Parts: sequence; structure tokens; C-alpha cells
Amino acid sequence: MAVVETERHGHILVVRMNRPERLNALNLEMRIHLAEAWIEFRRDDQLDVAIFTGAGRAFCAGEDMKESLARGQPGGTRPEIEDPFMNGALEKPVIAAINGFAMGGGFMLVERTDLRVAAKGAIFEVSEAKRWLLGGYNHGHIANLPYPIAMEMALGFRFTAERFYEVGFVNRLAELDNLMGSAFAMAEHLLTLPPASRVNTVHMMRQMRPAPAPEQERLAAALHEHGAKSDLIESRAAFAEKRAPNFKGWDKPEDRYRLPTIESVKG
Repeated sequence: MAVVETERHGHILVVRMNRPERLNALNLEMRIHLAEAWIEFRRDDQLDVAIFTGAGRAFCAGEDMKESLARGQPGGTRPEIEDPFMNGALEKPVIAAINGFAMGGGFMLVERTDLRVAAKGAIFEVSEAKRWLLGGYNHGHIANLPYPIAMEMALGFRFTAERFYEVGFVNRLAELDNLMGSAFAMAEHLLTLPPASRVNTVHMMRQMRPAPAPEQERLAAALHEHGAKSDLIESRAAFAEKRAPNFKGWDKPEDRYRLPTIESVKG
């Protein structure tokens, strides 16, 4: 059984993550096959819009913790081939059909799409605060959400599809049995537009998305190193073993009070 399935519906390509027994967690095999699917979509002149979804009760649970623990390194392994969806080279619009849990790296896949239809009751989480030394500071900013909601996202709180619809992160809500129908309706609308208008407008809108300033990115890089690195694996081991984590926090206790600043990380 393929871990990524594709279906062609005229000018629409459906890309479906298919590891339902693992909540479509992103192992290396899935990342490779997703990259291949997005390359196919980009190169095929007969395909104009993609619908991105998952099989089973999750869209995508994010990082495959078991694979990370087996490697002894946090974070997923990136495929050697280029992924036009992830690197921003894809010129065509992608609609997310979020059928269930979208957590961590799965949330980040949703974030990269252009339009989003979510099943009622779907659950979202930016998980970086639970797995790294810095929470997902940039996600609410990129989504242009108010500060307290961006803070809530960064600190790993969960959101329902209904809440995300209210704050403008999701375009449509649908009953689960009509999720794909709603996504196809959006895709069919896009196909009524002049091709250049569809491509150019998506490109322009993507250029206008907010992004952290360079000095903020330097500070984030420093904060990713500011703490006990052993906590990265401990968070994953605790998750896999279904137990409470035993975090160290800092190798040097005084580092708690010695946070890097924008001034200290200037080049």
C-alpha cells in the first residue's frame, strides 16, 4: 500500500497521505513520496490545482517520533530530492482538506497551503514548544493573527477547526462526509479563472505574507541552542513511552536568566 496516493480528476490532483495506522506521521518514506507527487503536479501541464488531504482520522500527526528515536536525532530526515511544495517553487494553488489531527509538522503542511477546508472537530497544534527549545514563534505571525492568539499557538495549545475558522486561519468548515466535496468546489472555482490570473494572483499573495525580520531569525537560531539539548530526545521518548517527561531545562542553571537578545546576536 502506497504511503502517498494520488488521484487525477481532470485538472485537479488529489494528494493523500496514507499511513492511517500512524496518523500519517512524516517518516522519510512519506517525505520522499510527497516530494515526488509535488514534482509530478508541478511538471504536468494538465494539472492546475491540488487538494492535499490524509487518510483515516488524521491529516498528519507531524514528525514520526519512532523514527527520530531510532536515529537518535530529533526532527525528521529530509529527502535528497527537492520538494517544490516545501521550498516554495510550486506555482500552482494547493487546497488543504483537513480531515482530522494536524499536529506539529502536519500543521506546517497546512500552513503552506493556499486555501483550507477543515472537517468540523478537526484538531490543530503547533507542537514546537513541546519538542524543541523554542516554541513556534513564527506561525501566528505568518498567519497575521492577533498577538494573544499567536502566543497561544506558539506555546502549544490546541485549537479546534471551529476556533481556527473564527480567527481566519481556515476558509471553510465542512461535515467530514462532505469535506472533499467542499474542497472540490473551491478547486472548480479556481479552474474558472484565467490561468495566468490564477497563477499570478497566488504568487502575489504568497509574496505578501508576513515573515520574521532577519534579526528576529538570528535571535530564534540562538534560542534554539539555549537550553539542555537532552530535552529534545527526552520529549520524544516520553511521548513514545506514554509517560511524563523528565526535563533538565538548562545545562547551566544560570542560563535561565541569560537569554540571548537581538542586540547580543547582531553580526
